[in-house]
Amino acid sequence: MWNQFFLLEEYTGNDNQYVGKLHSNMDRGEGNVKYILTGDGVGSLFLIDENSGDIHATKRLDREERAIYTLHAKVVDKRTNKTLEADTEFNIKIHDINDNEPKFSKDIYFASVPEMSDVGTSVIQVTATDADDQTYGNSAKLVYSILQGQPYFSVDSDNGTIRTALPNMDRETKENYQVVIQAKDMAGQMGGLSGTTTVSITLSDENDSPPRFANHTFRLSTLESAEVGAAIGRIKASDADVGRNAEMQYSIVDRDGQDIFTIITDQNTQEGIIRVKKQLDYERKKTFSFKVEVTNTYLDPRFMYSPNPPFKDDAMVRVTIEDVDEPPVFSRNPYIIEVHEDTAAGSFVGVVSAKDLDADNNPVKYSIDRHTDLERLFNIDSVNGTITTLKALDREMSKWHNISVVATEISNPRQTTRVPVFIRVLDVNDNAPEFAMYYETFVCENVKSGQLIQTISAVDTDEPLVGHKFVFSMSFSNPNFTIIDNEDNTARIITRRGGFSQREMNTYLLPVVISDNDYPIQSSTSTLTVNVCACDSRGNVQSCNTEALLSAGLSTGALVAILLSIILGCVGLYHNKLHCTCNELVCSHKYPGI
Repeated sequence: MWNQFFLLEEYTGNDNQYVGKLHSNMDRGEGNVKYILTGDGVGSLFLIDENSGDIHATKRLDREERAIYTLHAKVVDKRTNKTLEADTEFNIKIHDINDNEPKFSKDIYFASVPEMSDVGTSVIQVTATDADDQTYGNSAKLVYSILQGQPYFSVDSDNGTIRTALPNMDRETKENYQVVIQAKDMAGQMGGLSGTTTVSITLSDENDSPPRFANHTFRLSTLESAEVGAAIGRIKASDADVGRNAEMQYSIVDRDGQDIFTIITDQNTQEGIIRVKKQLDYERKKTFSFKVEVTNTYLDPRFMYSPNPPFKDDAMVRVTIEDVDEPPVFSRNPYIIEVHEDTAAGSFVGVVSAKDLDADNNPVKYSIDRHTDLERLFNIDSVNGTITTLKALDREMSKWHNISVVATEISNPRQTTRVPVFIRVLDVNDNAPEFAMYYETFVCENVKSGQLIQTISAVDTDEPLVGHKFVFSMSFSNPNFTIIDNEDNTARIITRRGGFSQREMNTYLLPVVISDNDYPIQSSTSTLTVNVCACDSRGNVQSCNTEALLSAGLSTGALVAILLSIILGCVGLYHNKLHCTCNELVCSHKYPGI
């Protein structure tokens, strides 16, 4: 293979390095042949003896700089300069020597692997390169080995893959490792060149550590006046994990604490904050003891059933309640008391009672807030809380009285409590019924006997237990009209005759007695005024004479008869009570002489 020559790189001799010899079969040793060399590096790197065809290299060559040179050779006749051999190409290939050490792409690598990983878990692959010839000899054949990092890690000698070598490596024991990897050429044989790199390996956290209380008993205290929702203290567990794996949640696991307290997690500090859930009362219970449990928020099922201790912890919390001077407490709130309206001044209404529940049990005094009793209707005994009336009560004026009673500690007047007292005034039948409205009643001159001229009803300001039942009647027999009780709290006024005349009498006063059915029975006499009117055949009013009686030219005897009728109609004596209303007497401008 004359058309390829080989030359060792990095020649260190003093003379030019012999490359090879060109020879043509046209050269018969007569000295007529001339060898000519052209191409890469001719004249500077390569020289040829034109007579012998010997080629030499004038400089030391580096294969990693250039591995092959292409040249051309030609043979000519020295005398005629005629070409004896056509231009022929050949190569000079630089043979490699092991003059380059392996180099890694980085001086330091960073990698991580989960703690507790199985043996053989891949961590990272590091790769070195060698500038020497990959195809010639072992100069570029690399072998990887671990110089530092055993027995925790190993490296694949062929491809540089780093793997875990120990089981159950625990981040909480050791988190960071510095591993030194070597790459050596010549297949790792003696005399080979080597390079190293450092791999910084971090064990990433896995939730393999349970939270733990350093102290399994916590003692807290709070005032009994602490508001619902107020924080009374903090407890803390620690977790060797980090980040999300160290997040914890607390819970109260027994009944004694669950009803009174609650616990939440401070997301910043991972402390358990104990808060008041229900109002505290020193006099009822002075201490609480309950168990608090802590667990991780995010559990890793791989470690929940490991041989390690249970994946949670608990502690006892003891809370001491401190006494606060509290105001008196009424036995009821509010009070509702009933009293009859006919109760005399100074009568008993009811009793309120308050007590200081503190350990000192200070005595209290009572008073009425006069802003709630402006009429001063009630009084209270400052010692025993007995409420009495100062004035008679009238249900028809006010059915309810709402007063405020104040209880004050005698030894500490700043400690006061108010309670509303609702006093209901019960009805007593002390009002007589009367007409429900003012009636404008008329009778036609041409009316017939037995005709209805008015339906009346009554009202009563009293409030009977079973409803009103009114009875209607005439105070005396009347030849002109009669009353029929409908027994439904109404009554009908009926004519007893026909043929009324305005000229004879234009107005009739009809006394009506109305009685109730409560106890004691009350009754009154109301006067119904009946005007005589001229009507058509259908009963429609055409005109009514409303002039005064005196202008009608009535005789003195007639006036006396009318006055007597009015007096008899006004007077109703029943149970020594007189009921009379001015308008019922019809004492209007119609009768200025009465």
